[in-house]
Formats: sequence, structure tokens, C-alpha cells
Amino acid sequence: MVAARGVASGSVCPPMPDRIAVKLKRAIMLALFTGACLGGCTSTSQNSVTFFADPGKYEFSSCQTLAAQRKNWQQRQQELKLRMDKAERSPGGGVVNLLAYQADYTAAGEELNLVERSARQKNCDLPENWGSNSAIR
Repeated sequence: MVAARGVASGSVCPPMPDRIAVKLKRAIMLALFTGACLGGCTSTSQNSVTFFADPGKYEFSSCQTLAAQRKNWQQRQQELKLRMDKAERSPGGGVVNLLAYQADYTAAGEELNLVERSARQKNCDLPENWGSNSAIR
């Protein structure tokens, strides 16, 4: 006669659903704790998370340098967007976009945001998009 494991051998083993419930509770608590810890590292200022760009890269740049960088990153972003649109029309274009262009496009957008943020912090006068051309009535 074969005895059930844990019952006849004298060891106390909780039933399977109880063990799963305990592990699930631990996993949820760990996720909540990790989220709370990482949430404490964020700030509510204008600093945003960037994966491809260094947030302090333009901190000591002049307004002229920022204007040139802004133009450069805008052109790069437009070039990548055109390539992505062209690739999307071909078979397998979604895969090409994901593998070849999406990371560069995201990096260009993050760099452009950093340049614009640095220019605003330094009160630089930059072309076209910086000010409103409409009068207050």
C-alpha cells in the first residue's frame, strides 16, 4: 500500500493551494515594496526618465550650442520618421522599424527634449517654436 506523501510519513506539509497562496502573497508584497522604493527615487520636478540620453549633457552648453543641437536633433528625428514611414510601406516594415529605427527615433526625441529643457532653463531665445506669435487681446 502506498501512503500519501506527507500524511503517513509524519511530516507536516500544507496543502498545495495554501502554499500557492502564500507564494502569491509574498510576490505581491515584494512587487509593492519594490514599487514603493523605486517610487521614492522619482521626483515631481521637470526631470523625466531618459533611457538613451544623459540628463546633464547640456547643463553647461551655451545658447548658441543649444540652438545648433536643437536643429541637429530635429533634423535627425525628421529623417528617422521619413525612413520609418518608408519602411512601413514595405513587407516586414514593422519589424525593420522596430529593429533599425525605433531606438534611434526615441533617442533623438529624448535628446531634443533635453536640449529644449536646457534652453528654457537658461532663458535662451530660440527660433520658431519658442514663443507665441499672437498678440494678447
